[in-house]
Amino acid sequence: MEQLLYITIGGSTHTATMVSNAATEALLTRLKSSPVTVTLNSSGGFEIWGALGFSLPATDEPVNAQPGDIVLYNGSNICMFYGTNSWSYTRLGKIDGLSESELRTFLKAGESNVKVTLSLSNTAGLQSVDGSVAKSNGSAYTLSGTSACAGQKGVCIKNKKKIIR
Repeated sequence: MEQLLYITIGGSTHTATMVSNAATEALLTRLKSSPVTVTLNSSGGFEIWGALGFSLPATDEPVNAQPGDIVLYNGSNICMFYGTNSWSYTRLGKIDGLSESELRTFLKAGESNVKVTLSLSNTAGLQSVDGSVAKSNGSAYTLSGTSACAGQKGVCIKNKKKIIR
C-alpha cells in the first residue's frame, strides 16, 4: 500500500510518497501519535537538512539524490533535495508533483531555520477557519490555508464552509 507523508512549510503543504523500508515504517509509526516539527537548514545549494531529534533504522546505500528526494542521513538527520547529490543515504520517499523551481520555493532554498512539519494527514497547517483565510469571494482553500486549484480533490474551505470535492 502506498503511504503518503504530508510536509508543511510556511503554511503550504505537499505530499511525499514514501518507500517501503524499516526507516519509513519507524517514521510513520512515530507520526501516528503526533506530527513532528523539525528545523532544517540549506546546505551546499542542493538540500535542506537537519536533525530529526530521534534515530531511525538506517540501511545506507549509494544514492544519486534528485530534486524531491527525501533521505535519512547518518540515521538521525532528514534531507530534502531541491538539487542533486550523490552520497550514501537511506531512501525515505519523494515529494510529489513539484518542478525543481517549485521545490526550491517550497523548501525555502538558501534559507536557514526552516520549520518543517511532517504528518500523516493534511491538517498540520490548519489553525482555524476565519474570514482572513476563507474569504467570501468564492475562492477555495486547502486545509493548510493555501489556494485550492480548480478541480482539486479532497476537503477544501469555500465561503467559510468545509466542502468535499
